[in-house]
Amino acid sequence: MTVSSIKIARRGVCLVISAPSGAGKSTIANALRAADPLLTHSVSVTTRAPRPGERDGVHYHFRDLDSFRAMAAAGELIEWAEVFGRGYGTPRAPVETALADGMDMVFDIDWQGHRQLRDALPGDVVSLFVLPPSVAELERRLRGRASDDPAEIERRMAAALSEISHWAEFDHVIVNAELDRAIGEARAILVASRLKTTRQTGLAEMVAGFAPATSPTPSGMK
Repeated sequence: MTVSSIKIARRGVCLVISAPSGAGKSTIANALRAADPLLTHSVSVTTRAPRPGERDGVHYHFRDLDSFRAMAAAGELIEWAEVFGRGYGTPRAPVETALADGMDMVFDIDWQGHRQLRDALPGDVVSLFVLPPSVAELERRLRGRASDDPAEIERRMAAALSEISHWAEFDHVIVNAELDRAIGEARAILVASRLKTTRQTGLAEMVAGFAPATSPTPSGMK
């Protein structure tokens, strides 16, 4: 086998992005997906009602709470949680297939989902926590949404500091004060994770095929 015929492959990466609501995790995750054909989207299961323009099987798998709990009990969800009375989870089979095929997946999930994914796929998860520049800015962003009513905003603000308290559990942390910069920093983390030595298969065979280096004999020596 020649060196040129050795294929360098790798196992996929699970990039987990977590943050309090309004810090920008979904916006960053969507920007990464849009710019990178190797980055696939995990379509989550949720029990909340579809928002305008959302389609079942594209943005989420919309299920009622009983069906959601049955999926969790059967082990069909690799991570799941009930937050504010709503269920959110990630189907197991598509994730395992994508990673084995060398495709990367990005998840915008909370710290509890991060823990579950880390436990289920300890060698595949690379995690990123996104902080807002301030609590005041976080509240301004939440109030700027048209989809959440005032009571929902109050609940999310009450949960924000609790969510932020888990920042140290993550591999990387960025402050989303300027969106384009935050997206670039997240992309750099993904690229570095792909190039990790232990993720690439075929490297040992490739290097073994290199011709041994020979050192020239210095002039005047025998």
